[in-house]
Amino acid sequence: MEKASRVLILVFFFTLLLTSTHQYHPLDPLTPSELNQVRTIVKGSSISPGRNLTFHYVGLDEPDKPTILSWLPDQTRENPPRRAFVIIRANQETHEIVVDLSKNSIILDQVYGGNGYPLLNFEEQIAASKLATTYAPFIASIGKRGLKVEEVVCGSFTIGWYGEEERTNRVVRVMCYYLDGTVNLYMRPIEGITVTVDLDTMEIVRYYDRMVIPVPKAEGTDYRESEQKPPFVPSVKAVTVVQPEGPSFSIDGNTIRWANWMFHLGFDMRAGAVISLASIYDLDKDEYRRVLYRGFVSELFVPYLDLTEEWYYRTFFDAGEYGFGLCASPLEPLMDCPANAVFMDGYFTGQDGTPGIIPNVFCIFE
Repeated sequence: MEKASRVLILVFFFTLLLTSTHQYHPLDPLTPSELNQVRTIVKGSSISPGRNLTFHYVGLDEPDKPTILSWLPDQTRENPPRRAFVIIRANQETHEIVVDLSKNSIILDQVYGGNGYPLLNFEEQIAASKLATTYAPFIASIGKRGLKVEEVVCGSFTIGWYGEEERTNRVVRVMCYYLDGTVNLYMRPIEGITVTVDLDTMEIVRYYDRMVIPVPKAEGTDYRESEQKPPFVPSVKAVTVVQPEGPSFSIDGNTIRWANWMFHLGFDMRAGAVISLASIYDLDKDEYRRVLYRGFVSELFVPYLDLTEEWYYRTFFDAGEYGFGLCASPLEPLMDCPANAVFMDGYFTGQDGTPGIIPNVFCIFE
Protein backbone atom coordinates (compact mmCIF):
# COMPACT_ATOMS: atom_id res chain seq x y z
CA MET A 1 0.00 0.00 0.00
CA GLU A 2 2.86 2.36 0.91
CA LYS A 3 4.67 1.55 -2.36
CA ALA A 4 1.51 2.26 -4.38
CA SER A 5 1.11 5.61 -2.59
CA ARG A 6 4.69 6.57 -3.47
CA VAL A 7 4.07 5.71 -7.13
CA LEU A 8 0.90 7.85 -7.18
CA ILE A 9 2.76 10.78 -5.61
CA LEU A 10 5.59 10.47 -8.18
CA VAL A 11 3.07 10.36 -11.06
CA PHE A 12 1.27 13.42 -9.66
CA PHE A 13 4.45 15.51 -9.38
CA PHE A 14 5.66 14.31 -12.79
CA THR A 15 2.33 15.52 -14.27
CA LEU A 16 2.75 18.90 -12.58
CA LEU A 17 6.31 19.12 -13.93
CA LEU A 18 5.13 18.44 -17.47
CA THR A 19 2.38 21.04 -17.10
CA SER A 20 4.75 23.73 -15.86
CA THR A 21 7.61 23.09 -18.32
CA HIS A 22 5.61 22.42 -21.50
CA GLN A 23 6.34 25.08 -24.11
CA TYR A 24 3.14 26.56 -25.46
CA HIS A 25 1.95 29.86 -26.83
CA PRO A 26 0.25 31.78 -23.99
CA LEU A 27 -2.86 32.20 -26.15
CA ASP A 28 -3.18 28.53 -27.15
CA PRO A 29 -6.61 27.05 -26.28
CA LEU A 30 -6.80 24.61 -23.40
CA THR A 31 -5.85 21.06 -24.37
CA PRO A 32 -8.00 17.99 -23.58
CA SER A 33 -5.64 17.06 -20.73
CA GLU A 34 -5.92 20.58 -19.31
CA LEU A 35 -9.72 20.46 -19.58
CA ASN A 36 -9.64 17.17 -17.68
CA GLN A 37 -7.39 18.78 -15.07
CA VAL A 38 -9.90 21.63 -14.65
CA ARG A 39 -12.73 19.13 -14.22
CA THR A 40 -10.82 17.24 -11.53
CA ILE A 41 -9.90 20.39 -9.61
CA VAL A 42 -13.39 21.91 -9.67
CA LYS A 43 -15.19 18.68 -8.83
CA GLY A 44 -12.74 18.02 -6.00
CA SER A 45 -13.32 21.44 -4.46
CA SER A 46 -15.75 22.43 -1.71
CA ILE A 47 -17.94 24.55 -4.04
CA SER A 48 -20.74 22.01 -4.12
CA PRO A 49 -20.33 19.23 -1.51
CA GLY A 50 -23.33 17.40 -2.94
CA ARG A 51 -21.71 17.43 -6.40
CA ASN A 52 -24.77 19.26 -7.71
CA LEU A 53 -22.84 21.31 -10.23
CA THR A 54 -22.87 21.68 -13.99
CA PHE A 55 -20.23 23.14 -16.30
CA HIS A 56 -21.27 25.87 -18.72
CA TYR A 57 -17.99 27.34 -19.91
CA VAL A 58 -14.32 26.43 -19.67
CA GLY A 59 -11.77 28.46 -21.58
CA LEU A 60 -8.34 30.00 -21.38
CA ASP A 61 -7.98 32.77 -18.84
CA GLU A 62 -5.71 34.84 -21.03
CA PRO A 63 -2.75 36.70 -19.56
CA ASP A 64 -3.23 40.46 -19.77
CA LYS A 65 -2.07 42.29 -22.87
CA PRO A 66 1.15 43.83 -21.41
CA THR A 67 2.26 40.35 -20.27
CA ILE A 68 1.72 38.90 -23.76
CA LEU A 69 3.50 41.79 -25.46
CA SER A 70 6.49 41.53 -23.12
CA TRP A 71 6.70 37.75 -23.78
CA LEU A 72 6.61 38.00 -27.58
CA PRO A 73 10.15 39.38 -28.23
CA ASP A 74 11.77 36.54 -26.28
CA GLN A 75 9.66 33.41 -26.53
CA THR A 76 12.34 31.24 -24.94
CA ARG A 77 11.66 32.83 -21.56
CA GLU A 78 9.32 31.22 -19.03
CA ASN A 79 5.69 31.25 -20.11
CA PRO A 80 3.08 33.23 -18.18
CA PRO A 81 1.00 31.16 -15.71
CA ARG A 82 -1.45 28.85 -17.44
CA ARG A 83 -4.96 29.50 -16.14
CA ALA A 84 -8.55 28.54 -17.00
CA PHE A 85 -11.71 30.60 -16.61
CA VAL A 86 -14.67 28.44 -15.61
CA ILE A 87 -18.41 29.13 -15.26
CA ILE A 88 -20.50 26.57 -13.39
CA ARG A 89 -23.95 26.33 -11.82
CA ALA A 90 -24.05 24.91 -8.30
CA ASN A 91 -27.10 24.91 -6.04
CA GLN A 92 -28.88 27.34 -8.39
CA GLU A 93 -26.02 29.85 -8.23
CA THR A 94 -23.58 30.86 -10.96
CA HIS A 95 -19.90 30.65 -10.00
CA GLU A 96 -17.07 32.34 -11.88
CA ILE A 97 -13.87 30.45 -11.18
CA VAL A 98 -10.22 30.87 -12.11
CA VAL A 99 -8.09 27.72 -11.98
CA ASP A 100 -4.29 27.94 -11.91
CA LEU A 101 -3.18 24.83 -13.80
CA SER A 102 0.47 25.07 -12.73
CA LYS A 103 -0.58 25.21 -9.06
CA ASN A 104 -3.37 22.68 -9.59
CA SER A 105 -5.76 24.81 -7.54
CA ILE A 106 -8.62 27.31 -7.62
CA ILE A 107 -7.33 30.84 -7.05
CA LEU A 108 -10.66 32.66 -7.47
CA ASP A 109 -14.28 31.63 -6.86
CA GLN A 110 -17.01 34.24 -6.84
CA VAL A 111 -20.78 33.97 -7.09
CA TYR A 112 -22.16 36.01 -9.98
CA GLY A 113 -24.92 38.35 -8.83
CA GLY A 114 -25.70 40.27 -12.01
CA ASN A 115 -28.36 39.86 -14.64
CA GLY A 116 -28.60 36.91 -16.97
CA TYR A 117 -27.41 33.31 -16.89
CA PRO A 118 -24.49 31.36 -18.34
CA LEU A 119 -24.22 29.60 -21.66
CA LEU A 120 -26.57 26.68 -22.19
CA ASN A 121 -25.00 23.25 -22.50
CA PHE A 122 -26.21 20.53 -24.85
CA GLU A 123 -27.18 18.05 -22.16
CA GLU A 124 -29.69 20.33 -20.42
CA GLN A 125 -31.22 21.38 -23.74
CA ILE A 126 -31.72 17.74 -24.72
CA ALA A 127 -33.17 16.91 -21.30
CA ALA A 128 -35.62 19.83 -21.48
CA SER A 129 -36.76 18.76 -24.95
CA LYS A 130 -37.32 15.16 -23.82
CA LEU A 131 -39.51 16.39 -20.96
CA ALA A 132 -41.98 17.79 -23.46
CA THR A 133 -42.32 14.63 -25.55
CA THR A 134 -43.07 12.49 -22.48
CA TYR A 135 -45.48 14.98 -20.85
CA ALA A 136 -49.07 13.66 -20.87
CA PRO A 137 -50.79 17.00 -21.72
CA PHE A 138 -48.34 17.52 -24.60
CA ILE A 139 -48.97 14.01 -25.93
CA ALA A 140 -52.70 14.73 -25.79
CA SER A 141 -52.19 17.99 -27.71
CA ILE A 142 -50.25 16.15 -30.41
CA GLY A 143 -53.02 13.55 -30.68
CA LYS A 144 -55.64 16.30 -30.94
CA ARG A 145 -53.77 17.61 -33.99
CA GLY A 146 -53.71 14.18 -35.62
CA LEU A 147 -49.92 13.95 -35.42
CA LYS A 148 -47.62 11.10 -34.39
CA VAL A 149 -45.49 11.67 -31.29
CA GLU A 150 -42.63 9.60 -32.71
CA GLU A 151 -42.27 12.13 -35.56
CA VAL A 152 -42.01 15.11 -33.17
CA VAL A 153 -38.63 16.76 -32.43
CA CYS A 154 -38.18 19.66 -30.01
CA GLY A 155 -35.68 22.39 -29.25
CA SER A 156 -35.05 24.73 -26.31
CA PHE A 157 -35.28 28.51 -26.58
CA THR A 158 -34.25 31.14 -24.05
CA ILE A 159 -37.01 33.61 -23.19
CA GLY A 160 -35.20 36.77 -22.12
CA TRP A 161 -36.47 39.46 -19.78
CA TYR A 162 -39.17 41.98 -20.67
CA GLY A 163 -39.29 44.30 -17.67
CA GLU A 164 -41.00 42.03 -15.15
CA GLU A 165 -40.41 43.15 -11.59
CA GLU A 166 -39.76 39.65 -10.30
CA ARG A 167 -36.48 37.99 -11.20
CA THR A 168 -37.17 35.08 -13.54
CA ASN A 169 -35.78 31.62 -12.94
CA ARG A 170 -33.39 29.98 -15.34
CA VAL A 171 -36.02 28.69 -17.76
CA VAL A 172 -36.40 27.87 -21.44
CA ARG A 173 -39.43 27.37 -23.64
CA VAL A 174 -39.58 24.24 -25.73
CA MET A 175 -40.76 24.56 -29.32
CA CYS A 176 -41.53 21.42 -31.30
CA TYR A 177 -41.53 20.48 -34.98
CA TYR A 178 -42.91 17.68 -37.12
CA LEU A 179 -40.86 15.51 -39.47
CA ASP A 180 -42.95 12.75 -41.14
CA GLY A 181 -41.63 13.08 -44.67
CA THR A 182 -38.89 15.70 -44.32
CA VAL A 183 -35.65 16.35 -42.46
CA ASN A 184 -36.17 20.11 -42.74
CA LEU A 185 -37.87 20.34 -39.35
CA TYR A 186 -37.93 24.16 -39.22
CA MET A 187 -40.39 24.19 -42.11
CA ARG A 188 -42.96 22.27 -40.05
CA PRO A 189 -43.38 24.00 -36.66
CA ILE A 190 -46.15 22.81 -34.34
CA GLU A 191 -47.69 26.16 -33.45
CA GLY A 192 -49.94 27.05 -30.55
CA ILE A 193 -48.15 25.06 -27.83
CA THR A 194 -45.88 26.58 -25.17
CA VAL A 195 -43.86 24.34 -22.81
CA THR A 196 -41.80 26.15 -20.14
CA VAL A 197 -39.02 24.19 -18.41
CA ASP A 198 -37.02 25.21 -15.33
CA LEU A 199 -33.45 24.11 -16.14
CA ASP A 200 -32.22 24.05 -12.54
CA THR A 201 -34.99 21.73 -11.34
CA MET A 202 -35.48 20.18 -14.80
CA GLU A 203 -39.26 20.17 -14.64
CA ILE A 204 -42.13 21.63 -16.65
CA VAL A 205 -43.40 24.68 -14.77
CA ARG A 206 -45.98 25.91 -17.31
CA TYR A 207 -47.91 24.35 -20.19
CA TYR A 208 -50.21 26.19 -22.55
CA ASP A 209 -52.07 24.87 -25.61
CA ARG A 210 -53.44 28.08 -27.09
CA MET A 211 -54.96 26.95 -30.37
CA VAL A 212 -54.65 24.39 -33.17
CA ILE A 213 -52.85 25.63 -36.29
CA PRO A 214 -52.33 23.25 -39.25
CA VAL A 215 -48.77 22.01 -39.72
CA PRO A 216 -47.35 22.93 -43.17
CA LYS A 217 -47.06 20.09 -45.69
CA ALA A 218 -43.77 18.22 -45.96
CA GLU A 219 -43.74 18.25 -49.76
CA GLY A 220 -41.12 20.56 -51.23
CA THR A 221 -39.32 21.20 -47.95
CA ASP A 222 -36.55 18.59 -48.20
CA TYR A 223 -33.35 19.75 -49.90
CA ARG A 224 -30.96 16.91 -49.16
CA GLU A 225 -28.13 16.69 -51.66
CA SER A 226 -28.92 13.04 -52.40
CA GLU A 227 -32.40 14.06 -53.56
CA GLN A 228 -31.18 16.75 -55.97
CA LYS A 229 -30.78 14.72 -59.15
CA PRO A 230 -30.79 15.66 -62.84
CA PRO A 231 -32.67 16.85 -64.77
CA PHE A 232 -33.78 19.21 -61.97
CA VAL A 233 -30.19 20.09 -61.00
CA PRO A 234 -27.37 19.89 -63.55
CA SER A 235 -24.44 17.63 -62.66
CA VAL A 236 -21.56 19.52 -60.99
CA LYS A 237 -18.01 18.44 -61.84
CA ALA A 238 -15.31 18.21 -59.19
CA VAL A 239 -12.82 21.08 -58.81
CA THR A 240 -9.22 20.34 -57.84
CA VAL A 241 -6.67 22.81 -56.47
CA VAL A 242 -3.10 21.83 -57.32
CA GLN A 243 -0.03 23.16 -55.48
CA PRO A 244 2.94 21.07 -56.70
CA GLU A 245 5.35 22.88 -54.38
CA GLY A 246 3.03 22.78 -51.39
CA PRO A 247 1.15 25.61 -49.70
CA SER A 248 2.63 29.07 -49.16
CA PHE A 249 1.52 29.12 -45.53
CA SER A 250 3.06 27.37 -42.55
CA ILE A 251 1.46 26.33 -39.27
CA ASP A 252 3.38 26.08 -36.02
CA GLY A 253 0.97 24.98 -33.30
CA ASN A 254 -1.73 27.65 -33.56
CA THR A 255 0.47 30.28 -35.22
CA ILE A 256 -0.06 30.68 -38.95
CA ARG A 257 2.30 32.46 -41.36
CA TRP A 258 1.40 33.36 -44.93
CA ALA A 259 3.28 35.76 -47.24
CA ASN A 260 4.08 38.76 -45.02
CA TRP A 261 1.28 37.96 -42.51
CA MET A 262 1.42 36.19 -39.17
CA PHE A 263 -1.42 35.49 -36.71
CA HIS A 264 -2.57 33.12 -33.97
CA LEU A 265 -5.77 31.10 -34.43
CA GLY A 266 -7.60 29.69 -31.41
CA PHE A 267 -10.91 27.97 -30.65
CA ASP A 268 -13.27 29.01 -27.85
CA MET A 269 -16.52 27.20 -26.99
CA ARG A 270 -18.37 30.53 -26.73
CA ALA A 271 -16.69 32.77 -29.31
CA GLY A 272 -15.67 30.13 -31.85
CA ALA A 273 -12.74 31.37 -33.95
CA VAL A 274 -10.41 33.83 -32.22
CA ILE A 275 -7.67 35.54 -34.23
CA SER A 276 -4.92 37.16 -32.17
CA LEU A 277 -1.69 39.05 -32.77
CA ALA A 278 -2.35 39.54 -36.48
CA SER A 279 0.73 41.29 -37.86
CA ILE A 280 2.12 42.30 -41.24
CA TYR A 281 5.82 42.55 -42.02
CA ASP A 282 6.89 46.15 -42.57
CA LEU A 283 9.73 46.17 -45.11
CA ASP A 284 10.71 49.76 -44.31
CA LYS A 285 11.10 49.09 -40.59
CA ASP A 286 12.26 45.48 -41.04
CA GLU A 287 9.83 44.27 -38.38
CA TYR A 288 6.28 42.99 -37.92
CA ARG A 289 3.65 45.68 -37.39
CA ARG A 290 0.64 44.54 -35.39
CA VAL A 291 -2.77 45.41 -36.85
CA LEU A 292 -5.04 43.36 -34.55
CA TYR A 293 -4.41 42.22 -30.99
CA ARG A 294 -7.53 40.06 -30.62
CA GLY A 295 -10.59 39.67 -32.80
CA PHE A 296 -13.71 37.49 -32.83
CA VAL A 297 -17.44 37.82 -33.51
CA SER A 298 -18.70 39.03 -30.14
CA GLU A 299 -22.39 38.33 -30.71
CA LEU A 300 -25.10 37.68 -33.28
CA PHE A 301 -28.52 39.06 -32.29
CA VAL A 302 -31.53 37.58 -34.10
CA PRO A 303 -34.83 39.25 -33.09
CA TYR A 304 -37.82 37.68 -34.81
CA LEU A 305 -40.15 40.36 -33.40
CA ASP A 306 -43.30 38.35 -34.10
CA LEU A 307 -45.87 39.23 -31.42
CA THR A 308 -47.60 35.85 -31.19
CA GLU A 309 -47.36 33.85 -27.96
CA GLU A 310 -44.96 31.26 -29.36
CA TRP A 311 -42.61 33.70 -31.09
CA TYR A 312 -42.28 37.03 -29.26
CA TYR A 313 -39.54 35.76 -26.90
CA ARG A 314 -37.31 34.48 -29.71
CA THR A 315 -34.59 37.07 -29.73
CA PHE A 316 -31.46 34.95 -29.95
CA PHE A 317 -28.04 35.87 -28.69
CA ASP A 318 -26.27 33.13 -30.59
CA ALA A 319 -22.86 33.42 -28.93
CA GLY A 320 -23.87 34.20 -25.35
CA GLU A 321 -26.75 31.74 -25.11
CA TYR A 322 -25.78 28.84 -27.37
CA GLY A 323 -22.09 29.37 -28.17
CA PHE A 324 -20.57 29.82 -31.63
CA GLY A 325 -17.95 27.23 -30.74
CA LEU A 326 -20.41 24.73 -29.30
CA CYS A 327 -22.65 25.01 -32.37
CA ALA A 328 -19.80 24.64 -34.86
CA SER A 329 -20.01 21.67 -37.24
CA PRO A 330 -17.06 19.57 -38.45
CA LEU A 331 -15.96 20.72 -41.89
CA GLU A 332 -16.11 18.12 -44.63
CA PRO A 333 -12.99 17.67 -46.78
CA LEU A 334 -13.69 18.38 -50.47
CA MET A 335 -17.16 19.67 -49.52
CA ASP A 336 -16.48 22.65 -47.24
CA CYS A 337 -12.76 22.93 -47.92
CA PRO A 338 -10.58 22.16 -50.97
CA ALA A 339 -8.03 19.36 -51.22
CA ASN A 340 -5.14 21.62 -50.21
CA ALA A 341 -6.71 22.56 -46.85
CA VAL A 342 -5.14 21.87 -43.48
CA PHE A 343 -7.59 21.11 -40.66
CA MET A 344 -7.59 21.95 -36.96
CA ASP A 345 -9.75 20.50 -34.17
CA GLY A 346 -11.56 22.32 -31.38
CA TYR A 347 -12.22 21.19 -27.81
CA PHE A 348 -15.03 22.04 -25.41
CA THR A 349 -16.42 20.91 -22.06
CA GLY A 350 -19.68 19.04 -21.52
CA GLN A 351 -22.14 19.43 -18.67
CA ASP A 352 -20.16 17.16 -16.32
CA GLY A 353 -16.82 18.72 -17.27
CA THR A 354 -15.76 15.95 -19.64
CA PRO A 355 -13.85 17.26 -22.69
CA GLY A 356 -15.42 16.90 -26.12
CA ILE A 357 -13.97 17.38 -29.58
CA ILE A 358 -15.23 19.04 -32.75
CA PRO A 359 -12.96 17.56 -35.43
CA ASN A 360 -11.99 19.74 -38.39
CA VAL A 361 -13.55 22.83 -36.85
CA PHE A 362 -11.21 25.08 -38.88
CA CYS A 363 -9.59 24.64 -42.26
CA ILE A 364 -6.73 26.75 -43.60
CA PHE A 365 -6.16 26.97 -47.33
CA GLU A 366 -5.25 29.31 -50.18
